Amino acid sequence: MALSYIWIFFFLIGFVIAFVKWAFMGDQEIFKLLVDGIFKAANDGFDISLKLVGVMSLFLGFMRIGEKAGAIGFLSRIVGPFFSRLFPEVPRNHPAVGHMIMNFSANLLGLDNAATPFGLKAMDSLQELNPQKERASNAQIMFLCLHASGLTLIPVSVIAIRAAAKPPAANPTDVFIPCMIVTFVATIASLILVSFRQKINLLQPVVLGWILGLSAIVAALVWYLTTLSQAQLQLFSTVSSSGLILLLFFAFLLGAARKKINVFESFVEGAKGGFEVAIRIIPFLVAMLVAISVLRNSGVFGYILQVLQQFFQRLGLNTDFVPALPTGLMKPLSGGGSRGLMVDAMTTYGPDSFVGRLTGIFQGTTDTTFYVVAVYFGSVGVKNTRYAISLMLLADLVGLVTAILVGYLFFH
Repeated sequence: MALSYIWIFFFLIGFVIAFVKWAFMGDQEIFKLLVDGIFKAANDGFDISLKLVGVMSLFLGFMRIGEKAGAIGFLSRIVGPFFSRLFPEVPRNHPAVGHMIMNFSANLLGLDNAATPFGLKAMDSLQELNPQKERASNAQIMFLCLHASGLTLIPVSVIAIRAAAKPPAANPTDVFIPCMIVTFVATIASLILVSFRQKINLLQPVVLGWILGLSAIVAALVWYLTTLSQAQLQLFSTVSSSGLILLLFFAFLLGAARKKINVFESFVEGAKGGFEVAIRIIPFLVAMLVAISVLRNSGVFGYILQVLQQFFQRLGLNTDFVPALPTGLMKPLSGGGSRGLMVDAMTTYGPDSFVGRLTGIFQGTTDTTFYVVAVYFGSVGVKNTRYAISLMLLADLVGLVTAILVGYLFFH
């Protein structure tokens, strides 16, 4: 029901603001703008879903090969002790564990094309264990909150946009450490929030050991990347992203060959699911994108920005960060919208300005919450999301505040 209330609220507040603009401010184009935006959002939702078919089929096909080759079970056995504490409803060697690990790994390395299929497969595996099919399970909420926190090592798209800006940023990669810090804090916040809600003890030795170990690995990687030049960092990002996908495919094929599995039939068997998933998420994605379009085109964000500007001024705080806030506020609603706002801020203020860099940090951190909710829960037919959205938005808020603080620390 939470998603239903939010959906209604988006429409209601958007229509009210549009009516006020038309009736009292003389804006005769506002209704046309809203209608055009609604139709565009509906088409965008359909196009996005169809574009997922090819990528979904590719990765689900190879994942089916990996499952038969034993790769998923192998990952499950390694991470089982840790995940069995975070996901007590999931059996230690269940395939869902391997699917979630592959999703988190793809997110960490910025492999968006791989992360979505892995994540949707993980949700499907978790749905098999869900006794109430239309109600989100604890395990699904934990997984989705951690996924939406967007832990990423290198924000490749942000670096590319900063390099392509006119004029280009002097050092396009200078935001990657702040992004890494913010995504890590947001992920830990998600873990703590969900664990508290689900009464999971994070002070268990196994859990603490894994968290500290992963933190050390991430810190070591960040330190290594700071020693690279801009050209070396871009080369590392390109080679690691492409190389790891090819290595994954090769490992699956090698394992299947050892077990004498018919890889072609296995691939086709898994790939069939790509089209089915894409079709299933169309109505959920269209519904969410249309509501967000109404909220955005009605001008609600402009009013929110004015209120925040006055609020922080009255508190006596430095308000240099306020022009960058639209990007951060838009990120949970629309990845494309926040990207457009980031580009606009870089064009207006310059990519090396405080605002330009801060928008890059916003864009390179937490995932698009409402898109994630629509796609992932929609793919398995879950209608009652319980407390998932509220916790995800709280984690987004933690990421937003952390991004501002880190932005001031590094660039102000």
